Amino acid sequence: MDTNIFREYDIRGHADRDLPDNVVRALGVAISEATAPDTPIVVGRDCRLHSPRLFEALTTSLRGASDVIDIGIVPTPVAYFAQQHLLPGATVMITGSHNPAEDNGFKIMIGDQTLHGDAIRRLAQRTTDLLDQSPQEPRHRLLTTNLHEAYLARATAALRLGPRRPRIVVDAGNGSGGPTAIALYTRLGFDVIPLYCDLDGSFPHHHPDPTQPENLADLISTVQYLGAEVGIALDGDADRLGAVDATGRILWGDQLMILLGRDLLTETPGALFIGEVKCSQLMYDALPSCEMWKVGHSLIKERMRETGALLAGEMSGHLFFAHRWLGFDDGIYAGARLLELLSRTPRTLAELATELPILISTPEIRLYCPDEEKFDVVARVTESLRADPAVLDVITIDGVRARFKEGWGLVRASNTQPTLVSRYEARDQQTLDEIRQLVEQHVTTAREITTS
Repeated sequence: MDTNIFREYDIRGHADRDLPDNVVRALGVAISEATAPDTPIVVGRDCRLHSPRLFEALTTSLRGASDVIDIGIVPTPVAYFAQQHLLPGATVMITGSHNPAEDNGFKIMIGDQTLHGDAIRRLAQRTTDLLDQSPQEPRHRLLTTNLHEAYLARATAALRLGPRRPRIVVDAGNGSGGPTAIALYTRLGFDVIPLYCDLDGSFPHHHPDPTQPENLADLISTVQYLGAEVGIALDGDADRLGAVDATGRILWGDQLMILLGRDLLTETPGALFIGEVKCSQLMYDALPSCEMWKVGHSLIKERMRETGALLAGEMSGHLFFAHRWLGFDDGIYAGARLLELLSRTPRTLAELATELPILISTPEIRLYCPDEEKFDVVARVTESLRADPAVLDVITIDGVRARFKEGWGLVRASNTQPTLVSRYEARDQQTLDEIRQLVEQHVTTAREITTS
């Protein structure tokens, strides 16, 4: 078993190579052992082609110790909703999220705690210990329930819409969130045009990751061709939100945080927010009560509970509402909150976006780096940036964010893929290019040292 599939806040790898049935069955036993006795375990899955096999292997093993409640093919937010609605002993979502179609994985909650860090590492060790044991026989029940209507009813009740209903296009990338998003936005009275909202785990039209501009090309052209005001994009399991306006402008997660955070403050002055290290400095300037934190849905949810923050967001489009919602990352509900905002103002999304402060920035830049090397590379980059006289200071909350006189650069190891993630921001293009060139040279040197 490749233990690199056990990442900082979930389990993820190539489905056929890294997640064979014996590994999944051993994982099921390890999850059962961590779950309170005599409590059911909820299992949901996305629409990837190998999810049925993983579901069968996992639930057969889980049923050696617990009843299993099958909630079907659902977006990840519905699995999180199931945890709060059904109060099971554990909740497992089988999903590869925004990863390529050949990948899959597991997001795991024990009680109301999403596993991450040391808890994931303990699960990895126990799974390894169990690999050679005979699989448990399924002695407990497999139950089924449909939470579609309960989720829609709860979300609808949490929204406070005004009179306006702009036309919208929803691109779910053929992931598991399409039907739920279309149902919610239609129920709210919007004119909804679906794009790639049928379930197809091969993702035939584009990769289901709205952080990459090329994946938004069809959404932008459809919005403009049909004269819609808003394009909403979801990733493969719908825990991320992307948005575009009628001009084709992409609004990244930190820009959405500014719009949604300012709107929230009109209702709850003094609210606390949480961002992460990839977010623009403009977001922290616009929301002074926003704390910079680590990347990762599990880590941010835990920090929200610790601080009482009402909204958190990542550059990648994970948006977490504890204000009138349940505190987990939910691209579908966050999209509804954006529509709520627009329903209460005569200004279009393009007009609101034009008013946002501007710095020159890059999207997330991803560079392949093997899992066994990436953290060492980041550590070396951190050391060398500390010694660079052009760097004013460094933030090491997650990776290294180096601040320069007129901008900043970030390098961190992805917790979900064998990649280094970087991002840059500056006052003008020339400065941006200079910062990027300098930081990338540090990365190149660090990689050469690490692999030598």
